[in-house]
Amino acid sequence: MKTAVVRIHRHGGPEVLQYEEVDLRDPGPGEVLLKQTAIGLNFADTYQREGEAGPHDTGSLPVVLGGQGAGVIEATGSGVSGFKVGDRVAYIHPGAYAERRVVPADKLLHLPPGISDPVAAAALLRGLTAEYLVRRLYRIKPGDTALVHAAAGGMGLLLGQWAKALGARVIGTVGADSKVEIAKAHGCSDVIVYSREDFAARTMELTDGAGADVIYDGVGKSAFLKSLDCVRPMGMVISYGTASGNVGAFDLQLLHRKSIIVTRPTLRTWIAKRSDYEAAASAFFDAVMSGKVRAEVNRSYALQDIRRAHEELHSRATVGPAIIIP
Repeated sequence: MKTAVVRIHRHGGPEVLQYEEVDLRDPGPGEVLLKQTAIGLNFADTYQREGEAGPHDTGSLPVVLGGQGAGVIEATGSGVSGFKVGDRVAYIHPGAYAERRVVPADKLLHLPPGISDPVAAAALLRGLTAEYLVRRLYRIKPGDTALVHAAAGGMGLLLGQWAKALGARVIGTVGADSKVEIAKAHGCSDVIVYSREDFAARTMELTDGAGADVIYDGVGKSAFLKSLDCVRPMGMVISYGTASGNVGAFDLQLLHRKSIIVTRPTLRTWIAKRSDYEAAASAFFDAVMSGKVRAEVNRSYALQDIRRAHEELHSRATVGPAIIIP
């Protein structure tokens, strides 16, 4: 059987993305053949394309990009239990830019009737990330104050809503006035435009000098050190992303004055156990179906249009989650 895929044979800009037909093998033991209905499009895909993540040596290329998707099982290999032909599923696993693909069954998640394939493909990775950030790494409690950087971005929209649903007061930072109302519509009671305001000083004003209980920082280099100035004593600063660059080395003594807790987590360790993977997905799906969290799909692209999709990712033309339709 043949299937259409998008691969790279070298690292570079969107021009290296190649739409090709390749042979598709049968599923082996513990694997399933999946006909995909929607594929997630994430900014992290551009890092792999450029060589900042994933395979770096030419011996590992070509490689199919993408890390999450949804679809229907068409065949199962030997030893697969809990999944059958016809099941709707979603997954997080490399190699998603394809019409059909073989996926290890232990990477699959059953989709409940209330979760559409496009929503699952677009939001699963961000949703599971938000789940562990607000429910496990730091357990948001009623009365907590959470500062969410990039509150109008894909992750910020989920974090703001979920933290508010758990009882927190959410303060958001955004880069432009045009994003203030978006952040307020997704959980933020106060929004700071960091391009014209000192977010640390403003956060301290908004909390009457107490500081935030927890700070969610997906920005990295340009926000991290200043975040230490506006977290409360014994509060937590979670550096979960590096949109502005890596934080780099810093003086550990900066944490001493207020006994600040700093952590740099990654999703894969929080869903490494099958039980944690399933529980995190269940919590996210429940939050969406109950209306506590709105997971929207704002744009879709055909698999053949993958170069345009990556160009628009780079230009920040995409607003909110986007998907690829095989």
